Amino acid sequence: MPTEDSPGPDLRHHGDAEVRDDGAALVDLAVNVRSDTPPPWLRERIAASLASLAAYPDGRAARAAVAARHGLPVSRVLLTAGAAEAFVLLARALKVRQPVVVHPQFTEPEAALRDAGHTVERVLLRAEDGFRLDAALVPERADLVVIGNPTNPTSVLHPAPVIASLARPGRVLVVDEAFMDAVPGEREALAGRTDVPGLVVLRSLTKTWGLAGLRIGYALAEPEIIAELERAQPLWPVSTPALAAAEACVSARALAEAGHAAHRLASDRAHLVAGLSALALRGVRVAGPAEGSFVLVGVPGAAGVRQRLRELGYAVRRGDTFPGLGADWMRLAVRDRPTTNAFLTALATALD
Repeated sequence: MPTEDSPGPDLRHHGDAEVRDDGAALVDLAVNVRSDTPPPWLRERIAASLASLAAYPDGRAARAAVAARHGLPVSRVLLTAGAAEAFVLLARALKVRQPVVVHPQFTEPEAALRDAGHTVERVLLRAEDGFRLDAALVPERADLVVIGNPTNPTSVLHPAPVIASLARPGRVLVVDEAFMDAVPGEREALAGRTDVPGLVVLRSLTKTWGLAGLRIGYALAEPEIIAELERAQPLWPVSTPALAAAEACVSARALAEAGHAAHRLASDRAHLVAGLSALALRGVRVAGPAEGSFVLVGVPGAAGVRQRLRELGYAVRRGDTFPGLGADWMRLAVRDRPTTNAFLTALATALD
């Protein structure tokens, strides 16, 4: 069974590191936040909330709005300061002994578990299998399983029944759906399901709406799990502007806009993948089929290619900090076609 116990790669490295300091002027293909966001109407809603900053945040309306969006009672919803806070709460609040993280995936869940003193077992999905989940690889002894869907950085969308099959009595099944709203129709989503025991679904509102600096997300789970996580939160964990954003981003208008954006993204992603595939004879391979707002690409000597891309004005996400990936991988955010065309030209140059 492909498992691993040692921390290995730098789990705290994230895409924003590529565009800080000397990378601030680069074209950003490293961060998976939709460009040209937040939209004006959302900025106005957030700005209007500033008049209430003298009062302590009251999350009841936003929590009820999120619950209604997923057809759930409020007792199954917890608002968090981004999905990242939820990983910390899970690691600190739940009394688990044998956590398993399915990799390659977002590294913050494992980092949070390790920081909380847990010994983490890894299940490593293989490139030869298209990074597809084989439920049989997850050990029965696991009492906490974490998996992303669609998975960052592979962009693989796992079938909901396969993920749900990981549920067991006495096991908490954490599904990170931070990028699910980038999938047309949110097919394979488990958010809103109440028939899967121990299920915890995490959502982020920062990616589609360009709110990474505001920190807003939420957890959906059984009331008992939500209560445990809430007890581990500090008082007033989500700011008033973030609560305003949460309420706005689950409105009918926002859901319709996000749906249109997901279809545009799918078209832009297909354009990027086609351009990358045209470079196959030069060693470029695309993991897939990609279903998220990013694409995982294998390139021989990727570290040198990334450096040459920076010299040409482009930042991309290194892949070797994800357990299960090596030095020949990098992740690309999907952008509009003019940006993609210019990037593909730069990539062809960088491959020379």
